[in-house]
Amino acid sequence: MPALAHFDTVLSSYSLHPHLAGERRIKPKEVIYDHYTATINAHLRIPESMMDAAWTLEQFRAALDRHVFFWPTLKDCQKMLDTYTRREPGEMFAVLELEAYSLMLDHYPAVKLSKYDSGSSPRFPKHCTYKKSPDMFLPLDEFKIKRNHTVPVNPSEIREVLFEEQVKHITKYLRSIYIEDSKMIPERWQRLARPLSELFIVQGFQDHTNK
Repeated sequence: MPALAHFDTVLSSYSLHPHLAGERRIKPKEVIYDHYTATINAHLRIPESMMDAAWTLEQFRAALDRHVFFWPTLKDCQKMLDTYTRREPGEMFAVLELEAYSLMLDHYPAVKLSKYDSGSSPRFPKHCTYKKSPDMFLPLDEFKIKRNHTVPVNPSEIREVLFEEQVKHITKYLRSIYIEDSKMIPERWQRLARPLSELFIVQGFQDHTNK
């Protein structure tokens, strides 16, 4: 959180740590970026059978690491928060609520959309009707133009909103920060603090992009 506030930027994993690109991180990795500490998420294990024949797992992980990911709906946010809380019970989490329209407009050339949870490890890969590859990521200006079963065609199909490499000036778009301990929030953002439990009862959250 201090690093986010200092740089006012959300950086991709590759931007924070451009080493061993494509190699799987089995557990979260703590790195130092310009004297600040940051934690990069682990890569989940993706079966080879889930990959498009034109892409390797290493290439796909490298592509994932060059993007910043956001959850577009309250339902997705609740689900992913629950998943991360169970996966990493000893960690503290914060959810940033951002104003979606201006965020995407200001970063328009870098925005992509995904129909699926791209970095997930499907429970039953043999039953999946798609293959993983960077082709899952639909440039925003191709939305409702490019149509196939791999990319979202309607807004209700969007599971992730991705930004290439970084998202700048996040204070401009920040609306709320949901966290258990508000003391963890830098002073400049203290007025935006909300209890994490409120995330499950707040109304109107669906209209914003969340992470």
